[in-house]
Amino acid sequence: MRAAALVLGLVLLASCGAAAESEALPHVGFVVKRTGGSFAQEMTSGFHEGVGRIGGVSATVTGPPGQDGHKEVELFRDLAMAARGGIAVATSEPALMAPSIGEALTQHVAVVGVDMRLTASSGVKLHIGNDDYELGEKLADELMRRLPPDATGTVVLGNTAPGLAGFDDRAEGIRGRFAEKLPGVVVLGPFDTQRDDVANRDAWKRLVAANPDALAFVGTGDCDGVSLAALKTEKSARWLVGGFGVDPRTLQAVRDGAMVATISPEHYLKGAVAGWLLARHAKDGATLPEGWIETPGLTVTTGNLDQILHRQESEKARRDYFQPQIDSFVEDPASWVRPLEQAR
Repeated sequence: MRAAALVLGLVLLASCGAAAESEALPHVGFVVKRTGGSFAQEMTSGFHEGVGRIGGVSATVTGPPGQDGHKEVELFRDLAMAARGGIAVATSEPALMAPSIGEALTQHVAVVGVDMRLTASSGVKLHIGNDDYELGEKLADELMRRLPPDATGTVVLGNTAPGLAGFDDRAEGIRGRFAEKLPGVVVLGPFDTQRDDVANRDAWKRLVAANPDALAFVGTGDCDGVSLAALKTEKSARWLVGGFGVDPRTLQAVRDGAMVATISPEHYLKGAVAGWLLARHAKDGATLPEGWIETPGLTVTTGNLDQILHRQESEKARRDYFQPQIDSFVEDPASWVRPLEQAR
């Protein structure tokens, strides 16, 4: 009995020691929008990979399961008390989040913006994300390749988040490219196609019914392409569809021919860059860069679809695919930084 008690005591001491060691690790965090979305899952996986490259740093990723800006703020405020090493933020409501971010900065908690740009009033000096105007141009290019050079008619453009800088930039990139390359095509919109999946599908149903002769329908958000591909298949329609993201349903739509192309914002890479920078800052005190770290997007068509489908099969496949890009960043972070005012 006495021996058993001694063994139990040693186990408890060892457990307490391990817990204390874990609690002593520098802690970083990430607040993402809509944890149920494929984009959030991609960023989360990348963030953990980036943090893991540094080692000896614990990480927490949190966010509301659906669209809820107020919940994002609440979760950020809670995380700011625990993740003293720094927090990355990919929010759907930059203006709503700004006061809480400012408060965290005054408490010397580093904050990094990811994906959609934070407001200047937040005080954050580092943004990690795409050139969303360019992503819009890339998608327009793929649609125009399927149209004759003298094409006339209409393209219907939807925006799931009007007023959110990145999505507005995508819409402007699409409009600008059509005006430049196919002036005979009129781009209608952007129309508000809603962020919620069900509301998005309903919005596109109405737009399709109102524009039966459109050449193409295209949206700025992940759910736009999913909704449009389903409607095109349901109606056996011939109009073109373009969208964003690597949701499995989107990739399947490209394979089935229901979508011309999808543009991947490469959210895994953004998460990895944010995780690596914050973990290095939390562990070694390395200064975070200031400016815009521009991460590239990728056009996905039937030409490279098999490669992307393989990449999306597992965490290991994603890690292997992105390793060269992450290595390139880690070797020379400064070469990726542009002035913050150029971010779009």
